[in-house]
Amino acid sequence: MNSKNAGGSTHEVQDTPRFNPQQPAIQAGRGGACRRFAARHALTLVVGGMLGGCQAFGPHPSATVTDQQLISPLANAIIGDPAAIVPPPLDTVPARRPVPDITLDEVPEPRPENLLDELRASFSLPDADDPALERELEYFAKHPDYVERVLTRARPYLYYIAEQLEARGMPTDLALLPIVESAFDPFAYSHGRAAGLWQIIPGTAQRLGVKQNWWFDGRRDIVESTRGALDYLEKLHEMFDGDWLLAVAGYNSGEGNVSRALKRAAAAGRPGDFWSIRSHLPRETRTYVPRLLAIRNLVANAEEHGITLPAVPNEPYLAIVETGGQLDMAVAAELAGLTTEELYRLNPGVNRWATDPEGPHHIVLPISHAERFTAAVAQLPAAERVRWTRHRIRQGESLIAIANAYSTTPDVLRQVNGLRGNLIRAGDYLMIPHARESLGDYALSADARLASTTSQERNGERRVHKVRRGETLWSISQRYGVDVRSLASWNGMAPGDTLAVGRDLVVWVGKDAAPVLASASVPAMNPLGQNATRRVNYVVRNGDSLYTIAQRFRVTVPQLLEWNDALSTSRYLQPGDRVVMYVNVLEQST
Repeated sequence: MNSKNAGGSTHEVQDTPRFNPQQPAIQAGRGGACRRFAARHALTLVVGGMLGGCQAFGPHPSATVTDQQLISPLANAIIGDPAAIVPPPLDTVPARRPVPDITLDEVPEPRPENLLDELRASFSLPDADDPALERELEYFAKHPDYVERVLTRARPYLYYIAEQLEARGMPTDLALLPIVESAFDPFAYSHGRAAGLWQIIPGTAQRLGVKQNWWFDGRRDIVESTRGALDYLEKLHEMFDGDWLLAVAGYNSGEGNVSRALKRAAAAGRPGDFWSIRSHLPRETRTYVPRLLAIRNLVANAEEHGITLPAVPNEPYLAIVETGGQLDMAVAAELAGLTTEELYRLNPGVNRWATDPEGPHHIVLPISHAERFTAAVAQLPAAERVRWTRHRIRQGESLIAIANAYSTTPDVLRQVNGLRGNLIRAGDYLMIPHARESLGDYALSADARLASTTSQERNGERRVHKVRRGETLWSISQRYGVDVRSLASWNGMAPGDTLAVGRDLVVWVGKDAAPVLASASVPAMNPLGQNATRRVNYVVRNGDSLYTIAQRFRVTVPQLLEWNDALSTSRYLQPGDRVVMYVNVLEQST
């Protein structure tokens, strides 16, 4: 077809439809595109390009376009006069679409590989410029070997404790408190009868719900003692209006001592902070808080004090695994791929050959062994958890004698057999739970500890006495001419304990019957060679005597005299005197 361009020349274009003003502008979809570009106020240059795409006509190369001429009827219909188009200013910034409101996960900061580095970054207990703190800091800085030993011993426990503190929003400085309390020794035992990492005394344990019985002593259990200690610290923190140093002081001396010290300081017109009330606190507590702060400062600035601390991996070491019920410790060790000794070290609260039948029904394992144990214990038949024996009662047997024969207690036999008292009849049967392995395979059970005690070599002649009906420790001691407390100590008992008829007692006669030690600092070992004896430095109090101290700690007066050259039975003890002794800490809760 023929069409005339804007210059009036004739130019033939093949297959190009003629523009029809009556035809819809969306023909072939290109008219709509033209309208959209025009609506955006395109620049003249863009309009020219657009018209070239929308109009099949083009000017002849030699033709010119005057100001009054339109390029095409289509352009005239859409935008009118091109001269009327005003381009936008070049410095105009187009409006930006608002950023959508989307919550993104924060990218966590990489955690340091050394747990001590992470603790340093979050220490928060207030520091002080105090001579007592400086003295404590100087002492620890001069004994880096001690600090290294303690932190190495802390490795299995420190991450768990720091994790519990973080979960409660408590100062991470408190993760170092077991250094002050026990040097991170779960078998530590003090002259005040405090036990475990957190050195909890029996009365406080009862208040905190920390379980203690024949089977289990939660004061030594890592999980229960940590829970109890942090509960107590949180309560003290609340009691003393959010002052953590007063809470730490209260943990050491008791809340009553701190409350009385606050009242005395207030009466004297002094503030109610630790440093202001310190003079009214017990002597031990006056150095207790500065010692914690000194250790904290040493860990925070080890390089400044010229020491290098051992690295503590910043990752979990312990796993708390459910057992689903009572479980023989030898069986548990086998399922976990550990020795019984290793298992007892991570579960120091277990007193016997098996876990407590009344719970807690969990054990602590290295996290690398947890999956294996969990899978194995789930497949363990109930009959293999604890070994049971069907015992036929013989003529003359008593419940106590049967319990002793199976290393259990009359209470356990009564409970599992539904008995109300001690009355049993010959010919009847009792179901008795007992250990699968021999006594020596349960390294830290009470029975193993008793065997260690009774087999300890002492000066004198060793005799064995079988208890008869009506006998007491006192009557037996009189018969052999020995001290009743010594007799009890030789047999892992307290002087007031009840004797079971038929029980064998070890009696040492002659030459004071003192223990034979190569050195006073080298105590007896348990059957697997693990040291369960700790040195205790006891400060004499009003009313103390060698007799009462020996009775309290289950040692003998001759032992106290051997361990303390300055002591004599002819000299009275004075308050403030120091007495050194070596006690089996595992006997103190049984």
